[in-house]
Amino acid sequence: MHQVLLFSLSLMLLAGVSAIGPEEQSAGTVPAPEVDSGWAQNGPIELTFGVYTSDPASTMYRMFAPVLEELNQTLSNDLKREVDIELRIAKTYEQGLALLVDGEVDFVRFGPASYVLAKDQEPGVHLLAMEEKGGAKRFQGVVVVREDSGIQELEDLRGKSFAFGDPNSTIGRYLVQSLLVDAKLRAADFSAYAYLDRHGRVAAAVQRRDYVAGAIKESTLAKLEGEPLRALVRFDNVTKPWIARAGLDPVLVQSLSAALIGLESEEALNSLRVTGLLPTADEEYAPTRAAMSRATLFERRSD
Repeated sequence: MHQVLLFSLSLMLLAGVSAIGPEEQSAGTVPAPEVDSGWAQNGPIELTFGVYTSDPASTMYRMFAPVLEELNQTLSNDLKREVDIELRIAKTYEQGLALLVDGEVDFVRFGPASYVLAKDQEPGVHLLAMEEKGGAKRFQGVVVVREDSGIQELEDLRGKSFAFGDPNSTIGRYLVQSLLVDAKLRAADFSAYAYLDRHGRVAAAVQRRDYVAGAIKESTLAKLEGEPLRALVRFDNVTKPWIARAGLDPVLVQSLSAALIGLESEEALNSLRVTGLLPTADEEYAPTRAAMSRATLFERRSD
């Protein structure tokens, strides 16, 4: 049993259904696999939406409640069956990933690296949409140092300490380690390094001088208080995907995808800190795959 925090939103959705196969859809196309007999039963359909705690659980709940309420209304108008949605917040990235791969949640919002890992473990997971930030499908991660630090470029970090995020974090681990490898920096070149899970913890550790540098998302840097941090390097990241589990009914997949892409509620979008959601396909996450492969060199000894 995966440890999760459960928030029953009791969202009454009207929906209909039958099961999605392992083929990955291209943008706007829904595959037509086997029928899920569970949709044929009477009574409400119980759906689960899953996330992992990139922020405290209370913050995650406030972030997603307006979105799920908006999906409630949209799906109620589009479909013709009552559905209850339960929000599940996994305590770790690994637990959240397992919930999707094992089919214990019906749809999720993950980081790009978690999508790649899920797709590798269960090819039948299915992209619904990807987030848009200011009209773009990219946003930035940041390597930060203290404002009063003499560090001016990545090479200056040789022999210093570095704070990473979660071991499965796109920005906090994979992208930044790929960047460091490109700068000819490996694990052995640092005096110390650690995985501190959340972006806020990484920022705080650099502020306290526990580590000389760390990798965080740009939104964390923007809202920091206390000792000032400076962006040493910025790097691009693909925006977050929304993903359906393998075997979810294609009618519901199509309706969820359309509802997300058509999301216009200012409250819902602001709570996600995005400007919209867009159609997507697996190819959009090829840069993430490449960075994850490159990052595997970080903890290997250089030649």
